[in-house]
Amino acid sequence: MSPDAWISILITVAVFAGLQMRRGGAADLLFLGGLIGVTLLGVITPAEALSGFANPAVLMIGALFVVAAGLRSTGVLDWLGNRLLGTARTANAAMLRLGIAVLGISAFINNTPVVAMFVPVVLDWCRKRGVSPSRMLIPLSYLAIMGGTCTLIGTSTNIVVNGMLQKERQTDARRPADRQYTPAFRLALDDMTLFEIGQVGLPCALVGGLYLVLFGRRLLPNRTELIERLDEQRREYLVEILVQPECRLIGKTIEEAGLRHLRGLFLIEINREDDIITPVAPSDVIYAGDRLIFTGVVTTIVDLVKIPGLVPAADMTYEIQPGARRQRHLSEAVVSSSSPLIGTTVRAANFRQLYNAAVVAVHRNGARLPNKVGDVVLKAGDTLLLQTRTEFADRFRHSRHFYLVASVEGSMGRRNDRAWLAVALVVILVAWLAATSWIGRGVLPDGMTSPAVAALAIAALMIVFRCLPVAAARSVIDLQVLVTIAAALGLGRALEASGAAETIAKLLVDGVGQGHPYVLLAVLYLLAVIFTELITNVAVAAMLFPLAVATAAVSGLSPRPFVMAIALAASLSFITPVGYQTNLMVMGPGRYRPRDYLRVGWPLAVLVAITALALIPRIWPFEL
Repeated sequence: MSPDAWISILITVAVFAGLQMRRGGAADLLFLGGLIGVTLLGVITPAEALSGFANPAVLMIGALFVVAAGLRSTGVLDWLGNRLLGTARTANAAMLRLGIAVLGISAFINNTPVVAMFVPVVLDWCRKRGVSPSRMLIPLSYLAIMGGTCTLIGTSTNIVVNGMLQKERQTDARRPADRQYTPAFRLALDDMTLFEIGQVGLPCALVGGLYLVLFGRRLLPNRTELIERLDEQRREYLVEILVQPECRLIGKTIEEAGLRHLRGLFLIEINREDDIITPVAPSDVIYAGDRLIFTGVVTTIVDLVKIPGLVPAADMTYEIQPGARRQRHLSEAVVSSSSPLIGTTVRAANFRQLYNAAVVAVHRNGARLPNKVGDVVLKAGDTLLLQTRTEFADRFRHSRHFYLVASVEGSMGRRNDRAWLAVALVVILVAWLAATSWIGRGVLPDGMTSPAVAALAIAALMIVFRCLPVAAARSVIDLQVLVTIAAALGLGRALEASGAAETIAKLLVDGVGQGHPYVLLAVLYLLAVIFTELITNVAVAAMLFPLAVATAAVSGLSPRPFVMAIALAASLSFITPVGYQTNLMVMGPGRYRPRDYLRVGWPLAVLVAITALALIPRIWPFEL
């Protein structure tokens, strides 16, 4: 091998080793350091090194972060999650519903925000039903991973591999004619269509889903202490909710409106003009202007105020328009011993003028206060649930008036009036991508056939139509993920340009034998699985893609089955928590240990590997 090839291999090995030795280390910095190393040592040019940052795959992933945030900001994802598990009575029923919904949703929405949306929904359902979250969260992550393999846009791995297919064709076109791929080989490097990888991904997802529902749940831990921990964290408030004229619950009974079985909330009274209805019967009808008195924990109060037309009756000047509500959310503040609020009632404290906030409820000494909020005389140590502007926490965090100020996670007002618009934009994106896949190039302008341009256009429209603010769109873009992908693409380019990938491919082909394409496919798939479990999916896909193409070129086979094997194997990570971001996301809430993933995940990995390796050669033949 050439010196450049050795440099590429050694730096790549060093990056992999760094990721293993520093489990909590920043993957983006390690890959970026490796990219800088191969560039400074002259393996690739600066233009080649930086091309990953302009790669269509990277831009598309960034745009999809914004699209998913638009669905969350408008309440679409909350509505889907609550509709899914709201009436499930047993863990088996909940698992089945999760399997159907999560597989379908994660096929069209990047699986990371899907898991982020469902985790609190699952935790709340577990609290209500007395089920340990450890029985539900690993399946949630696995289902989202498998659903992502059903379409081009379901996971960042598929998007990265598709971007590398485009780049490989462009690179080949610049080579001398005698070194270019054959027309048949180049045709096998064509872009993925929207549902192409789903021909194998969907059967893998169905096999994996059946395993989880029928057998995998028996291998899951049942950590009952998690149920106790959820109950111990209950800080109950008495909260008054005002029914607005536009509320969709008006005219329904309490039972029909679903207010009788809210997670962690209990409706104790209805205040209607001069009448007080208590106890509240399931047949009582809701009217505009009703004041509903609930007792419950703050996290479930957040769920309640996300219902369009229900607002905290903090004061009569509360912004009830959806656009204005977006500027407010719930915060908790603990009154300090030096606060001027001590000894005054909430009504006399003039919160609106002092803090631009309104008191929703008060909690004292481990118990809720039964008085009306305005009549409570404040004491040091009281916990206040406040309706605040977004800047409240930063402004008063170090104020002598409060010991502690914290925003309530997930309480930002939803733009429910834009929900159907957000859904329409996502439908347009899916239809756009499907149309370009079916129609192909030459019929539509080049700009319209680019998946990245389509995703960027829909992300921009999400902002233009105010489905989410510009600042929120910027904040949801995960730069660590994008930098990791872009730098890994550069390292993959170094392995290819230096000849390291071709040399390794020749060794692999010589070791396996020229006439054993099935064995070559299995070896590449196994390599991708092992590396993914040790590192992370997108980086492995970017690093092994050149090896897959070189293996096909050296052995005179089509690159398509090998490339698809890399894309699938790099996504289907079940054995360790570090292989896929969603596995890490559920590790804390589920109190999982690494061996939990191994016990549940290895049979699943074997099943989907058998399914994938059986189908890949049938869908994408080895022969050119």
